[in-house]
Amino acid sequence: MKITDLRAACYRIPLAAPLTDATHGRHDHYDLVTVEVAAAGGRTGLGYTYTVHAGGAAILALIERDLAPLLLGADAGDIEALWRRMWQWTHYVGRGGIAAFAISALDVALWDLRGNLRQEPLWLTLGGEAAKPVPAYLGGIDLLLPLDQLLKQTRAALGKGFRAVKMKVGRDALAEDLERVAAMRDLVGPETALMVDANMRWSVDEAVVAARDLARYGVYWLEEPIEPDDYAGHRRVATEGGLPLAAGENLRTLSEFEHLIGAGGVAFPEPDVSNIGGISAWMKVAELAARHGLPVTSHGVHELHVHLLAAVPNASFLEVHGFATERFVRQPPRLECGFALPPDRPGHGVQLDRAALKPFRHP
Repeated sequence: MKITDLRAACYRIPLAAPLTDATHGRHDHYDLVTVEVAAAGGRTGLGYTYTVHAGGAAILALIERDLAPLLLGADAGDIEALWRRMWQWTHYVGRGGIAAFAISALDVALWDLRGNLRQEPLWLTLGGEAAKPVPAYLGGIDLLLPLDQLLKQTRAALGKGFRAVKMKVGRDALAEDLERVAAMRDLVGPETALMVDANMRWSVDEAVVAARDLARYGVYWLEEPIEPDDYAGHRRVATEGGLPLAAGENLRTLSEFEHLIGAGGVAFPEPDVSNIGGISAWMKVAELAARHGLPVTSHGVHELHVHLLAAVPNASFLEVHGFATERFVRQPPRLECGFALPPDRPGHGVQLDRAALKPFRHP
C-alpha cells in the first residue's frame, strides 16, 4: 500500500517542574517532534521523538525537506527497505545524531501504520505471543531534590504499586550520593529493586570507586557512569566496580551497541526507540543482546517500549518516565502491582491530544 501523505510538527513544551541531572543540568523544557503517515484507504500511523533543551526544529526540517520525499509514494509495507533508504540518504551527515532521531519518528509511524492496517497491537505485529505484563520501575527521581522530597516522591511511587525505582546520583561529593542512596534503601526495603543513574558524570576511576561504595546498598544496576562510547572504560567499571551496568540511551546506532556489548561493558543494554532509529533498530539491539545472553531494558517513552519489551524473550524492566509525552497521551498503559500492561488496541495505540499540544507549536 502506497504512502499518500506525511505530516510532521514540532512542539516546545515547558516542564511543570524543572528536572536536573549530573550532565545535562537543568531541564526547563523539551522539544517533541511528531510524524503522521497516511496510506491509501485512509489508515494512518503516528511516530514521534523528543529532545532535551534543543534540536527539535532541526529534526523537523530534516524530516520535511529530506526524508519525506523518500517515503511519499513508496510501499508502506516494506519498512526495512525504507529504513535503509533513509539511513543511506542521511549517511554522510548522519550515522546517528539528529538523523537517528528523525528516522526513529518515521520508523515508529510506519510500524504503527502496519499494526493499524492489520488491526492488531504492535506487540503482536512484532512477534509477541501474548500481552505479557512487563515489570516496570519509576525513573526520573531528580538529582537535586532535597532528601525529604526525594523520599516523599519515592513513597508516592511505592503507593502506586512500583516495586522498583531509579534515582539520580552524581552530586558534587560522593558522600552526598551515598547518604541519599542509604536513605532510599532504608525506605524501600531489601526486596525493592533500586537502580542509580549517574548520567555520565564520572571518570572511569571515579566510577570504579563509586560502584564499590554503592554496592553496599544492594544497587540493582548502575546506569551510565561514564561517557557512553568509552567501551573499554565500561568494561573496567563493570569488572572492578562490582555492579551490573545499564547503558545505551545515548548510543544512536546498532554498531555502537555491538562495540559496547562486545567489550563486556554492559549487563543491561538500554536502547531508546525514539533515538536509536526506531522500532526496526531497537529490535535488532534486543536480538543482539539476546545472542549474548543479556536482558534488554528501555529508556523513556514507556507507552511505546511496553510493546517492544512484551514482544521479546529477554525483556528486563520498563522505565516509566514519560515526561516527554505523559501530559498529552490519551489512554496511557495501565500499571498494576509493578507491571505495565501492553494495550490491545491496533498499532501502538497511542493517541496524542492535539488540542492540548497546539499552544506549544514551534517554530
